[in-house]
Amino acid sequence: LTHVIYRFRVRGEEHVPVEGAAILVCNHVSFVDAVPLMAASPRPIRFIMDHRIFAIPVLGWLFRLGKAIPIAPQREDPAAYEQAFAQARAVLDAGDLLAIFPEGALTRDGELGEFKGGVMKVLATHPVPVVPLALQNLWGSFFSRVEKGAAMVKPFRRGFFTPVGLAAGPAVPAAEVTPEGLRRRVQALLAS
Repeated sequence: LTHVIYRFRVRGEEHVPVEGAAILVCNHVSFVDAVPLMAASPRPIRFIMDHRIFAIPVLGWLFRLGKAIPIAPQREDPAAYEQAFAQARAVLDAGDLLAIFPEGALTRDGELGEFKGGVMKVLATHPVPVVPLALQNLWGSFFSRVEKGAAMVKPFRRGFFTPVGLAAGPAVPAAEVTPEGLRRRVQALLAS
């Protein structure tokens, strides 16, 4: 589906591990960011996603089907917050891929936001490699918040077969990971 809607190009796919536990971190541009990541991965990915996305018709169903892990802000729902991290750790225990959007929310202006510390919470108990990813050219699509902060307002606003890219960088060993360091790596991939 990703290849039908977009002219999708992946660079650095050799950095996405074909076996073993790892965390993928990526910028968060649109409501469908998980879809191109899944299309580019050689194996299934479990995503940690904002619990509110599960209430959106069709998308919520799609992410439930993909076994995405809902997360709520700790101050809003401490139990759901802790449950999300427990599930994330179980994914890594099983040797699978876990994806996190460390900005914690979709960009409202197309710029890369501050990276939150959720990845550090997972790495504290599961020191696995972290692979930086950057989705390119999804800002301005139907699924991004380009329309004054709103998404899914103007269908086909950029036409069909828009070029979209995903760039993957080398894995960062857990001991070298910081939120700001990951942000710099993703920013560099966006600029490449």
